[in-house]
Amino acid sequence: MRTTFARQTQPSRGIRSWWGKAWQRAVEEAAYSEAELRPGRAAARRGDVGGISVDSGSLLAAVREGDDAWTVEVAVPTLDDETRAALVEVVAAESGRVAELLAGNLPHDLVEHAEEVGVELLPYGGELVATCTCPHYLAPCAHALALLIQTGWLLDADPLVLFALRGLDREALLAALHARTVAAVSGTATTATATPTTADLADDVELVVEAALRAQRLVPLFEAGAELPEGLL
Repeated sequence: MRTTFARQTQPSRGIRSWWGKAWQRAVEEAAYSEAELRPGRAAARRGDVGGISVDSGSLLAAVREGDDAWTVEVAVPTLDDETRAALVEVVAAESGRVAELLAGNLPHDLVEHAEEVGVELLPYGGELVATCTCPHYLAPCAHALALLIQTGWLLDADPLVLFALRGLDREALLAALHARTVAAVSGTATTATATPTTADLADDVELVVEAALRAQRLVPLFEAGAELPEGLL
């Protein structure tokens, strides 16, 4: 599902998270030279990048340059069905991981666990394939680098932006966790071989997913100043 984020301003504290820094390293790897990186960083800091649209496998934004505006699109490889399912299992493998993600933290051990089962979350420079309507002959150009740098600011604050780019957005992740939990709970009710640990973990995930879904319904109402229905509190 495509999500468009409002125009970004540079975080006063800079990139602080380890995954945000890993993204920035990939952006630097993707750049042809420092000659493109310097104006790209400057454009990002000036706020020349418009609203950033994030979808499965793509970033899209308009980038200003004086009186001109160029359209930039960046393609990022997505996970196939098998690796998406494996990533859901990794998130559900330990109680608390989904809560960490929803709180804006990407546990290092989650990424390591994902790599062990063949899921690469963090891209390397060669995977960031940019196109721009400007006449610059190198790719990524400074406009594309500005978009990539600002995307780093986004996922520094919310690692689920990275999941969405890889093809598993927040709603899809929560829905998959919910379906998995329902199946696990059904299994404990019909077989005597299920362990208490499995049931406890299922309960933890179910509670977090329900809280997240409830929050998603409440936020738009809260921002609009509407009265919050008792059933959602």
